[in-house]
Amino acid sequence: MSVNNKRVFYVKYLANEIYAEILRARPDVRLDRLENESPEEIAAPILSAAHAYQVGAARDELARHFHVDADLLRRAPNLLIVSSNGAGFDPVDVDACTAAGVLVVNQSGGNAHSVAEHALAMLLTLSKRIIQADRALRREPNVNRNALMGTEAQGKTIGIVGLGNVGRRIAALCRGLLGMNVLAYDPYLSATEMSERGGEKVKLDELLRRSDYVSISCPLTKESRGMIGAREFALMQPHAYFITTARGFIHDETALVDALRNKLIAGAGLDVWAKEPPTPDHPLLQFDNVLASPHTAGVTREARENMGRIAAEQMLDALDGKRPPRIINSEVWPAYAKRFERTFGFAPA
Repeated sequence: MSVNNKRVFYVKYLANEIYAEILRARPDVRLDRLENESPEEIAAPILSAAHAYQVGAARDELARHFHVDADLLRRAPNLLIVSSNGAGFDPVDVDACTAAGVLVVNQSGGNAHSVAEHALAMLLTLSKRIIQADRALRREPNVNRNALMGTEAQGKTIGIVGLGNVGRRIAALCRGLLGMNVLAYDPYLSATEMSERGGEKVKLDELLRRSDYVSISCPLTKESRGMIGAREFALMQPHAYFITTARGFIHDETALVDALRNKLIAGAGLDVWAKEPPTPDHPLLQFDNVLASPHTAGVTREARENMGRIAAEQMLDALDGKRPPRIINSEVWPAYAKRFERTFGFAPA
């Protein structure tokens, strides 16, 4: 087995150190680390020789010149695989990768339990008005508890946008723990598939009109960008809550501010933002009925270790010529397979 003939690099951080441990156990793989501030004389040779890039999933934590776009692909002519640390892949221009014959994979499902638990925690905290009660106690003497009356989630309706790994886990928790009715919108799944995952397939408008809680769990794509705006918030019930653990830019933050200000909805639970983290003066952080977190739904010890492990295993499988299980741009496979064979002397399976 050749030594260090397969080159992988990452910038700044990995999901978990277990990723590096697994790759470094392979004598044929070299793992390089760069920093956002790495000078060109250090970065250029690594990019030029790289076969794979383990890229961060959070766009604002990664320096712009290390986002995977046409410019980086020109600087990395031998690149075959781009692997996101997470389920999301915001810093990756998938179309540019496909045009260059580069395979893009993610780690979908690796943090599903953590993200689903976070969504449920937000749902319950908003329902019971816990965050408002906490703030009132810290600000005011003689708090009137009747002014903080909440609602039960038991038996209510949740509408889940995106019934993938996270969405189906939210559905299972809400149905199993709280006996909730689950509506779901996912244009990529049939009614039968939705039912098997615990949701009733409906159109987005119907979901918004009927739900007591709306939870966003879909990836950010060209189709989902800006999907929830002023029109959609106006369709929701005044007592309903909006919760998102997906990605910023799927919902319109300005439209959400207006919906809250005009009491079109009861409140929101937000884990994702257009700019992460948001500044303390962000308009949405001025509402007491907004529960906020800085994209931490999937940041648990268990999820990070799981993500690191499956990312490493998938990377090694790909470098060994196996077809990875979590491909984003499957249409690139014929072009990728030819480039892989030219590089390593054998065709991937």
